[in-house]
Amino acid sequence: MKHLPALAVVLTLLAAVGPAVAANPIAIVAAENFYGDVAAQIGGSDVRVTSILAKPGQDPHLFEASASAARAVSTAQIVIYSGIDYDPWMPRLLGAAPSADRRVIVVADVIGRKIGDNPHIWYDPATMLALAETLTEQLSAADAAHRADYSGRFARFRQSLAPVLARIAALRRRLAGTAVTATEPVFGYMFDVLGMRVENLSFQTAVMNGTEPSATSVAAFEDSLKTRRVGLLVYNRQVSDPLAERMVALARSADIPVVGVTETEPPHTSYQDWMMSVLDAVDHALRR
Repeated sequence: MKHLPALAVVLTLLAAVGPAVAANPIAIVAAENFYGDVAAQIGGSDVRVTSILAKPGQDPHLFEASASAARAVSTAQIVIYSGIDYDPWMPRLLGAAPSADRRVIVVADVIGRKIGDNPHIWYDPATMLALAETLTEQLSAADAAHRADYSGRFARFRQSLAPVLARIAALRRRLAGTAVTATEPVFGYMFDVLGMRVENLSFQTAVMNGTEPSATSVAAFEDSLKTRRVGLLVYNRQVSDPLAERMVALARSADIPVVGVTETEPPHTSYQDWMMSVLDAVDHALRR
């Protein structure tokens, strides 16, 4: 049997094990798993991503950073978090392990949001596109050898959002102006891009902030359901609140469609598929 040259043997073995993984991937820590998903899509095999908030049953409002989260942040080369008080534990973790070499992306700052704005900014696909672009720039600066790879993945990410944006545009043509409500403003930015008219905002803000809604706002919410003035109720499946649960039960008794949404990306999916699934749920509910 004729022996292959040593170089040919090495190349054959490399081909057998599949695509190469970067010898020193850039360590990225994302406060929330939807940002981690985007980071993985842009970084590919050139990054190693850790997402801190990733459990579907986890209440983000009650989250307390663990020692493992602190260790991950302390060794991260890039950190991504929402900002505007959505994840206030992240600046504390960064302050506990300062590094002049670490790059930090505050997504709210990227899109010009400030304290007092609705913090659930990822429900607007434009937010994620802006994050992807910023991350591409940061990765290209940190790892110029793979600049073309990052740019190519960003182009694919932008293209992959096209079906989501097309679906939003189609639904907006049909649903713009529809009166809707929610137990808290998790879905607020998606309501906005769909052109829907959202009621009971004071109630939603109080629930989000963990305060008691006023008697007036509770009465107004109940009236909007009993009189069927709204065509849809959206609630947060990850947060348990007796008053919110009461509104969901009242909506169902009034035969108003109810859709549950989450504050973390479901397991084994992508941001794109997640958004398509919630748009499908809203479409289905309002076709009743």
